[in-house]
Amino acid sequence: MKKKPLILVVNDDGITAPGLRTLITIMNEIGKVVVVAPDSPQSAMGHAITINSTLHCQKMNLTDGPQLEYSCSGTPADCVKLAVNELLDRKPDLCVSGINHGSNSSVNVIYSGTMSAAIEAGIEGIPAIGFSLLDFSWNADFKPLKSFIHEITIKALKNGIPKGVVLNVNFPKLKLKEIKGIKICRQAKANWVEEFDKRTNPMGKEYFWLTGTFINEDKGEDTDEWALSQGYISIVPTQFDLTAHHTIQELNTWDL
Repeated sequence: MKKKPLILVVNDDGITAPGLRTLITIMNEIGKVVVVAPDSPQSAMGHAITINSTLHCQKMNLTDGPQLEYSCSGTPADCVKLAVNELLDRKPDLCVSGINHGSNSSVNVIYSGTMSAAIEAGIEGIPAIGFSLLDFSWNADFKPLKSFIHEITIKALKNGIPKGVVLNVNFPKLKLKEIKGIKICRQAKANWVEEFDKRTNPMGKEYFWLTGTFINEDKGEDTDEWALSQGYISIVPTQFDLTAHHTIQELNTWDL
């Protein structure tokens, strides 16, 4: 009998998040599951790690199932580091992160704790996928995603993910019959135009609340933003080597 793959499940919305609980259920159908997730929401933490305070980890099981579960006081990247170095007896065959409550398409990948956990796994040499749904609601409907997540995971295990690459998968907020299929995409050129809502607390001290508008300047029909707007699931192969290789030759002309 073929040995089941060891799958590490992480997220940034916290160990009680419905998206994570859905992902655990799907992964239990595929392999042996170990969950290491933050004990509280860690959205938009990016690739932060904990170095100036202690980390706490507690074994627990919030729902029925064969999975092992740990809650961690740290960030999503901390969860992966702790799993690989302390909690697991071998390197996972796959790391899946999510299902995130909210978009991680385009430039959002930079801020995302969900994707940073997947990227940390990639840095550790573990094939990794981040899953996100374009619905920030805690009560988001994840059922239409299940068959797609199952298929993508199986094919990633079968075919392998290229070294140095992590898959960023985003789902439109649609019913199952409305999803048109899957598109392999590039990251759209887009950005947030930030605003700070300045307020004053009852003690007279000023504080700021970050708000903003997402602006997509990319008109291409091969981007994640285009695919999602058209009812497709987007998959962007994301690399964590941030070198701008195409500029090396130009910079060498500076004669530094």
